[in-house]
Amino acid sequence: MSFWDRIKPAPPAVTATDAQLSSDGVRLDLTWDDGVKTDATAQVLRQQCPCAACVDEWTNKRTLDPSKVPADLRIKQVQPVGNYALAFSFSDGHTTGIYPWKLLRDITQPAA
Repeated sequence: MSFWDRIKPAPPAVTATDAQLSSDGVRLDLTWDDGVKTDATAQVLRQQCPCAACVDEWTNKRTLDPSKVPADLRIKQVQPVGNYALAFSFSDGHTTGIYPWKLLRDITQPAA
């Protein structure tokens, strides 16, 4: 087997084809290119924020205390980031997280 035979292209990453915010901003519903539908609350998304203000850049340890995120948190705005992620504006004023598709799938996927 040659070197080139051993190199296999990575499978394409799953991407969302539709993102719908509930009218009250409490829930985000996603439809994925493999047909799966998932959802998450604003609170869960905020608790999992990957930004440098919420996760230590050097240790990768979460610095945001999830218990401090209010249950009544709302998503005020959803913005695409290129073709690879979404960014949210939350009702607590937080706006710096960029959520790549893989992270969103992991967050919103029902527990197996």
